[in-house]
Amino acid sequence: MKISIIGTGYVGLVQGACFADSGNSVICMDIDEKKIANLKRGIIPIYEPGLEELVKRNVQDGKLEFSTNLRSTVQHGKVIFLCLPTPQSEDGSADLSHVLRVSEQMADLFNEDKIIVSKSTVPVGTVDRVRQIMRKKTDHEVDVVSNPEFLKEGAAVQDSLKPDRIVIGTRNKRVMTVMTELYAPFVRTGNPILMMDERSAELTKYASNAFLATKISFMNELANLCEKTGADIDMVRKGMGTDQRIGQQFLFAGVGYGGSCFPKDVKALIKTSQENDFELRILRSVDEVNERQKKVLVRKVQKYFDGQLKEKVIAVWGLAFKPQTDDMRDASSVEVINGLLELGCKIKAHDPIALSRAKSIFGNRVEYFDRNYDALKGADALLVITEWNEFRRPDFVKMKALMKRQVIFDGRNIYEPKEVRDQGFEYFGIGRGSIK
Repeated sequence: MKISIIGTGYVGLVQGACFADSGNSVICMDIDEKKIANLKRGIIPIYEPGLEELVKRNVQDGKLEFSTNLRSTVQHGKVIFLCLPTPQSEDGSADLSHVLRVSEQMADLFNEDKIIVSKSTVPVGTVDRVRQIMRKKTDHEVDVVSNPEFLKEGAAVQDSLKPDRIVIGTRNKRVMTVMTELYAPFVRTGNPILMMDERSAELTKYASNAFLATKISFMNELANLCEKTGADIDMVRKGMGTDQRIGQQFLFAGVGYGGSCFPKDVKALIKTSQENDFELRILRSVDEVNERQKKVLVRKVQKYFDGQLKEKVIAVWGLAFKPQTDDMRDASSVEVINGLLELGCKIKAHDPIALSRAKSIFGNRVEYFDRNYDALKGADALLVITEWNEFRRPDFVKMKALMKRQVIFDGRNIYEPKEVRDQGFEYFGIGRGSIK
């Protein structure tokens, strides 16, 4: 099948490469000429495990191409995926300007009947708006489908190749047949393709992310209660997670969620509810809890040093919002580091992947290190903000020798408090019985 992808961000690039890998002829288009030129040379603009090999293999096989030409891209694809950014507006709503502008441009370029697939995360009713644009501007039969993505950064390739489910919003049986054929190679193990109306599909994406964000904020609230009562959130997590009605995923307390989806989608869903004269009270609390949680580590550091933080050297391990990605959008590290800088601290930061992203955010206000132990030299404290695997089993003896003061603030609870304290460190986690 001939497939066109408009937009080469996380979603567009991963989805395009995976469609090509299943035998389709795919063109990925973007207006960023430098990005497209780099992709043609095999230079991938994002860090995503397995993506570079996938892209290079399918380019070499002639199944995946990159272009800046909208006309040729639109006319190539029988199915055209819109994988465009929908950033957060100042009022919390999703900014649809990219989606609507490209839809207007595309409608003048059709050479035959098309299926337009909305892959971007968009508010309820966006498919209807795109469909209205098409009906006004083209005589070709153009069907518009909602097909939200559920990719996790750091596991996006596997999520695309082996999805839990495929959600397709359309009431057109012909389109259902085409979309089922397209996705058949990815659901050979029996995972479902769920057909529903367009608006239900659009809301499904927001509902899924909002519920996962709710689990995170709920656990962070419990973690704060644990510190008041002397309970251990890790024990509570295990006790909850073994209940099959609850499950073990997204029950880890920490310094809040970030990334390109949860913060934006939660705020967008709150805004949608307001526009429909309805208040999502639970979700508003989820958002408020998360904003407070990002400040937890700064408060702990302030308390430990009795507010005397000027010239204190703080080492930070982990800058990306989660492991296996270089994405720092709405990352807790940004809130933590900015808070410590305002209090007069000197920051020595390390991340296995995200240093270049961090430099574009903090500039020369932060000192950067390619190796994690180098960031510890002369440090008054270590803050662990991202739970990269390489941080989980460190050489505590080496760390103790490098640091000026032996104290660890574990923002992701990756260490056992007793083990760290037995090594001669003071340890502060999230919800790990601080009443003692």
